Amino acid sequence: MLSDRLNQYTFVVHKKANKVEIKKAVEEMYNVAVESVNTIIMPGKVKSRSTKSGIIKGRKPSVKKAIITLTEGEEIDFFGEI
Repeated sequence: MLSDRLNQYTFVVHKKANKVEIKKAVEEMYNVAVESVNTIIMPGKVKSRSTKSGIIKGRKPSVKKAIITLTEGEEIDFFGEI
């Protein structure tokens, strides 16, 4: 949960998914009413690590995130059956 006060949740979604598809998917999966969907594409980052043979450089891929705002009184319970 992103914020208790704002009733927002963040999900990593497919890069080609649009806001309408994301809204429908969340409403079907979690049986909640979605008020709004905001998306952001987080750019990839260059990462490096030290090994015995030297420094290895690589790249993490970019990801698309969706910030879902639920209507008042709605909640997603991720750990309900545990």
